[in-house]
Amino acid sequence: MANIKVKNVTKIFGDDPEEGLKLLKNGSSKEEILEKKGLTVGVNDVSFNINSNEVFVIMGLSGSGKSTLLRCLNRLIQPTAGEIIIGDTNITKLDKKQLRDIRREKFGMVFQNFALFPFRNILENTQFGLEVYDISKEEMEERSKKALKKVGLEGWENKYPDELSGGMQQRVGLARALAIDPDILLMDEPFSALDPLIKRDMQDLLLEIYDELDKTIIFITHDLDEALRLGDRIAIMKDGEIVQLGTAEDILTNSKNEYVEEFVKNVNRSQILTAQDVMVKPLELVYEKDGPNTARYKMKQNGISSVFVVGKKKKLKGLVRIEDVTKAIENGEKDLSDVIKDTKKVSPDTTINELFDDISQMDVPLPVVEDGTLKGIIVKGTVLANLS
Repeated sequence: MANIKVKNVTKIFGDDPEEGLKLLKNGSSKEEILEKKGLTVGVNDVSFNINSNEVFVIMGLSGSGKSTLLRCLNRLIQPTAGEIIIGDTNITKLDKKQLRDIRREKFGMVFQNFALFPFRNILENTQFGLEVYDISKEEMEERSKKALKKVGLEGWENKYPDELSGGMQQRVGLARALAIDPDILLMDEPFSALDPLIKRDMQDLLLEIYDELDKTIIFITHDLDEALRLGDRIAIMKDGEIVQLGTAEDILTNSKNEYVEEFVKNVNRSQILTAQDVMVKPLELVYEKDGPNTARYKMKQNGISSVFVVGKKKKLKGLVRIEDVTKAIENGEKDLSDVIKDTKKVSPDTTINELFDDISQMDVPLPVVEDGTLKGIIVKGTVLANLS
């Protein structure tokens, strides 16, 4: 796997892009350059790094430069200025043969319009990208079938594109990219033409594949909910420039300007925020070695009616309620073993949207647990505060 470094990349369309570069450096705006010289600034002095095995989302409105920037990354569009470095290779310095080789070895692409061949069956469409490799027909078929299985299309190999739904056709497009086993997947608004439910299914599928494979994914979208759901980091573009780059939490809580604020003001935060984002530290904990009197004392001191019991390294054992502890004291019991109750647990990455039923029904805090360890607790008030 390789990091990607983008350094001061600019793309200007027109007959004299160098003149456009001079104007940009002298402070002319995109609109002024178009009006004076008829040149279009697609990307303007963009720099960022993409980490190995990261989902990096580039988003913006139509005309923001996001798709142009994506195509600069593998030089389908030749940048006017700047450098793109994959690992230790500066691809802006490669000749045509070297560029073909690195595209073949490093990149897979998935487009919005599926780009399937109508007169090829699904297996033949999937193995199209492998036809430029020096491998046998048997290996091509084996790798294509494996890719189709990954996207849930095992058994559909002999069907044709017009026999598949839009979502299934996009799965074929994804399988075709996976079959060549690239290090980097470039995805240009691949789900934007799909119905909302199918779109959600494809997002889930992409996340499943990402968890299984060691890939770097660069994903273009104009949909903020999609960006926030998929991206480890998100770059928001306007007029060819990146106006903000950060995690979903960064962008939701610290919008840099009015343009970004406009994007995020209507976002459904319940689909983005996770248990880890809204959990708080427990007021108090009880340990396995503690007895009923200690548990009751800790609850009374903190004004709470229940408390979580943990073992070594905060391994969650369960929960005790004050009424059960009081009965144990009245019965002369010396430990908590008979009053510790199991309780529902959630993982740190569970979204608030997935927790609504549990939150609405709970009369005790909800423990957030990872590998058996209590990381924090969720209380209703904290959830409401974060959603607002």
